[in-house]
Amino acid sequence: MSEAEAMSISQAGGEQEDAGQEASSAQLSKAQLKRLKKKAAAAQGGEEAANGAAANGAAANGAAGGGGGTAPEPAGAEAEDSGDEEEGAEGEGGEAAAEGAAKKKKKKSKKKKAGGGGGAAPTQQTVPPTVPVKQLFPSGVFPEGEWQSYKEDQRWRETAAEKRELDRLQFDMINEVRQAAEVHRQVRSYVQTIAKPGILMSELCEKLEDSVRKLIDENGLNAGIAFPTGCSLNWVAAHWTPNSGDKTVLQYDDVMKLDFGTQINGRIVDSAFTVAFNPRYDPLLQAVKDATNTGVRESGIDVRLCDIGAAIQEVMESYEVELDGKTYQVKSIRNLNGHSIGPYRIHAGKSVPIVKGGEATRMEEGEFFAIETFGSTGKGYVREDLEVSHYMKNFDVGHVPLRLPRAKALLGTIDRHFGTLAFCRRYLDRLGEEKYLMALKNLCDAGIVDPYPPLCDVKGCYTAQYEHTLYLHPTRKEVLSRGDDY
Repeated sequence: MSEAEAMSISQAGGEQEDAGQEASSAQLSKAQLKRLKKKAAAAQGGEEAANGAAANGAAANGAAGGGGGTAPEPAGAEAEDSGDEEEGAEGEGGEAAAEGAAKKKKKKSKKKKAGGGGGAAPTQQTVPPTVPVKQLFPSGVFPEGEWQSYKEDQRWRETAAEKRELDRLQFDMINEVRQAAEVHRQVRSYVQTIAKPGILMSELCEKLEDSVRKLIDENGLNAGIAFPTGCSLNWVAAHWTPNSGDKTVLQYDDVMKLDFGTQINGRIVDSAFTVAFNPRYDPLLQAVKDATNTGVRESGIDVRLCDIGAAIQEVMESYEVELDGKTYQVKSIRNLNGHSIGPYRIHAGKSVPIVKGGEATRMEEGEFFAIETFGSTGKGYVREDLEVSHYMKNFDVGHVPLRLPRAKALLGTIDRHFGTLAFCRRYLDRLGEEKYLMALKNLCDAGIVDPYPPLCDVKGCYTAQYEHTLYLHPTRKEVLSRGDDY
């Protein structure tokens, strides 16, 4: 027997033994074959096309070379197998092409992400600041202020379950105020780097206010600037900001009070500090800073406002400052004071004096207060002087008939953009208002809008100011505007 005949007999025997296996494999559907091929291709990675081609070639060669030595298969089965092979080859080719396209797409998308085109949220502030603060805190929870305990007779509040629950219920509201406070901290940190001798006061105010608008993500009356930037110089204690065209320049020997506010949904953060470049003014600034911190420390639920004023005056007037060989006692400006704050209302009714002898009204739970103190080397008493820049709609005014159409139109602008928040002439200029002074005077004469002229001590003296906003929680007080700077 020849070697070829022996091989043919053994193959025929093998075919008879494996007939059941071939029959079961022939019963596999086309879809099942495709799924098996896909799994194999995935396991082999990028080499599936080459491996598939090699396997097809081997199968074709095997069929051609072994056809004479093996028992012939039925014509129908042959046709089915060849059809399956062709379809599988086409399927593999299509799958390889599809996978190649998918890989290209993945590479493109990776390149886009690496290039920053996806717009990922920033993690730190820019210089100058332009990123809204809410993007820096994607969790939506903003930094807390400085916590201080109440005096001994109110310490029980910290452990009382009822008061702690009241505190938790106020979280959403207080979180909005903390956002406004964080905007204030970041803006004033930036402003302290640009407030240098030689800068135009108008330029300083514009940069400060533009930063507030960006960081708070200004949205009409829902979020924005709470009142015009006060940048009063030297003997001017408060309520001065440059009107359009003002060319005042900050000088090395100036003492500037920077007072600005931020608000979200009418919740106002009011805070101020003093900038002085000449170190001879340091005792004046230290006196006012210590007096403000004393007022914050003495504040609390059921505390009488007159007691806070007496404590502030005692600290303030314990300081002296020497200027040009003459020693001055630092005086509390007796007709200026701190105040309670309400929604869209910077002065909500209660005044916090900075001298003894004030009213005996008490602070209450759930109130916001601006604790601000003013020290002076002059008389310690201010009067209205210079050109008016600050205005504010009267919070309690009702309907007042107006005859001038221009006054009615201006009032509409004020209602839409400021409501009962303070504004200045620069803000009206920014909105495109022109030739409005007569209409503005008409609104003031009618009692709808109140003017707030600059407040000045005697010419030639120096005044300083520090201010913080605090909230009287049911459990403790929180100094919302506290920062690393003051």
